[in-house]
Parts: sequence; C-alpha cells; structure tokens
Amino acid sequence: MSEQPPPVLECRSVRKVFRGTAVLDGLNLTVAEHDVVVLIGASGSGKSTLLRCINLLETVDDGDILLDGEEITDPRINADKVRQRIGIVFQAFNLFPHLSVLDNITLAPRRVHKRSKAEAEEQAYAWLDRVGLRSHAREYPDRLSGGQQQRVAIVRALVNNPRLLLLDEVTSALDPQLVGEVLATIRDLREAGTTMIIATHEMSFARRVADRVCFLDGGSIVEEGPPEQVLGDPQLPRTRAFLQQVTSLRDGSPGGTAVPGA
Repeated sequence: MSEQPPPVLECRSVRKVFRGTAVLDGLNLTVAEHDVVVLIGASGSGKSTLLRCINLLETVDDGDILLDGEEITDPRINADKVRQRIGIVFQAFNLFPHLSVLDNITLAPRRVHKRSKAEAEEQAYAWLDRVGLRSHAREYPDRLSGGQQQRVAIVRALVNNPRLLLLDEVTSALDPQLVGEVLATIRDLREAGTTMIIATHEMSFARRVADRVCFLDGGSIVEEGPPEQVLGDPQLPRTRAFLQQVTSLRDGSPGGTAVPGA
C-alpha cells in the first residue's frame, strides 16, 4: 500500500503567550486536503491568533506547525516563501487604495512570482469572472461596496493558488445586506474543493459550509466535530453556554452579550 500524503496543515501543541497570558495553550489541529474547518469562540479565545501563527505573522512560543509535512515554525524557514503557499483574508480588506482592482490582484503574481503582465491579468480576470466582478476590474477600492471589496480581497489571496486559505471574520466589517454575497463566494470555493480555515461568528454560515467546527476556549480546541453535532448537540457545558449567548444576541433576547470574533 502506498503511504498516505501528510495533511495540508498540522498544529501540534501550539502555544502563544502575550504579556504573560497564553492566548494559545497547547492547541492541536489537523486539516486534510479539501477540508473546510470553521473556528468559533468568544473574543479572546485565540481564533485570529491561530490564523496569524499559521501564516507566520506571529511566532509561536512552543509547539510546531507543519504545512504539507514541512515544519514551517522552524526558525530557519523562509517565511515569505511559506506565505506564498498560504492565502489569508482579513475583515478589514487591506486593499491598496491607490491601485485598481486589477492591479491589487496582479501585484503579487507579477512582483513575487515574476509572472508576465498578460499571464497575471488573465488569471485575475478568470477569478473576477467567478465572483462576478469583471466589470469592476479598473475601479479603485473606494468605488466598491464593502462586499465587493471583500470579494476582491479573497480573489487576491486565491490568484496564487495557495495550498490553504485562511479567512478571519471576513464578514464582520460588512453591513448585513452585504454579508450574503461574501458568504456565497466562500460556499462556491468550498464546492470547488478549496482547503480553508475560517474564523467566524456567523453560526448559520458555519453550519452550511463547514466539514468540521472547532470551538476554542482558553486558547485550546475544547470541542470539535461535524457542524450538526457541535452546533446542534454540543457535548460540553462551555460550548452550550457560548452558543446560547450567540443565539440570545441574534434574537435580541434580554441578557445576551456581544460575542465578537477573536
């Protein structure tokens, strides 16, 4: 029998400390190819920190992170080359305001990957077609809605064909009426087999898109499983309390407190 390929991502006992507090505390996570893993949890649970550690925007204090079996947290690793294999999208879009949509998308392929202008633009237009924004290719970001800007940011992360796409609360900065178009784009990526880790506070979206939901609390994954189990029949009191809090906030029930992303 041939050996199974390694998972796309492995986090082994990852620990990250800020100002004496462990934001990630022995966290373990495995993501196979084509998996969509959704991270949920209250503010401070470590969701965003985990994504930043995976993309090497933060250094881990202990433990290992492996990408396709290669330890990327080794200090000798070339972080820029690793980031070429991992796309990340933040809630704040982070588009360059002085560049057009097309130039935002083609900047890295041309500067980093040394692709020709024609090749980079061909790929950019193909992705813009997929998200319904080809007609906006020559626009500047401030002429776009928030939902359109976020879809451009997703295209920019995908145009280099990353092994893994990280999405950090990508709907948090959007008006409610714009959320749907971004979530539809992510659902399309899931259907196409894109390997993703998504931090979100949108429980209904998590239920629809996730292969596995991971509930973070105190810097660790304390419960994980299929969305119907974690979101519909959670086993731990901590998970149930969090979901009740989110439901109270959504329904406007008294006593609910905001549960922003972490």
